Amino acid sequence: MITKRYISDFFYEENVEKSVNRVIEAYRFSQHLGLGKLWVGFSGGKDSVCVYGVCKLSAQKLNLELLDMCEFHYNVTGIDHPPLVYFIKEKFPFVIWDMYERTIWKIMEEKMFYPTRLMRFCCAELKEKGGTGRYCLMGVRRAESNGRSTRGEYESIGNTRAEGKVFDIDNTEDRREMEHCIPKNKYICNPIIDWNLDMVWEFIDKENLPYCKLYDEGWKRLGCLFCPMATKSEKERMMREYPKIVAQYERVFDRIIKKRLAKGLPCTWKNGKEMMKQWLSK
Repeated sequence: MITKRYISDFFYEENVEKSVNRVIEAYRFSQHLGLGKLWVGFSGGKDSVCVYGVCKLSAQKLNLELLDMCEFHYNVTGIDHPPLVYFIKEKFPFVIWDMYERTIWKIMEEKMFYPTRLMRFCCAELKEKGGTGRYCLMGVRRAESNGRSTRGEYESIGNTRAEGKVFDIDNTEDRREMEHCIPKNKYICNPIIDWNLDMVWEFIDKENLPYCKLYDEGWKRLGCLFCPMATKSEKERMMREYPKIVAQYERVFDRIIKKRLAKGLPCTWKNGKEMMKQWLSK
């Protein structure tokens, strides 16, 4: 939902210009490294919309067509809010849909457990695989969480998160390391890393960008349905508004219980409904 607590025009222009310059820098590095267009992660949420808007301004500054500079990708999870999926289809038809290799249901059955805040195996498989060997743009903001508060403007991620590094491209050694890229790595620019929530909505408003109307209905974040990071009130609302998804989770949990019992693994739930109730209470 758009706020009206706008910052001064001076700081607005300064923040936007900084973000635009980050995208331009990333594009120049991508071209220098022979990695092609920028690979832009697009979820349909407010932050992704802002990155799209910043990319548009960057392309205009370079006198380029947006889609000659950027390639937008949506990682299909199968458990996003249906209105969000329709929004992407309608307003961003040029976005490339990257299908999952396995559904969340198959992943949970294999793990014989549900994802938690400490075991987010769903994100690892459904949301974090794209962009390998490319220069990527992401809508990460430090203000979103403590976990993201140390993220940088420019980063490199190897085969595992442990191989990641935050770059300062004003540092000569960091710049040299980026220029000797190993293609299997994923190089990342977070152009709106230092924006707060008011800046996000001010940019959407001033640039007249489309956004998913779920925000106007009170949703604060539009992650996967029943994401472990969702609040209790968000999960309760999901229970009310998406009963078919709830039923699907419960059916999968029934199968998980059978598999755990067959393998002699600890199992304190009598059925999928009970397992679902415990999961949502955590």
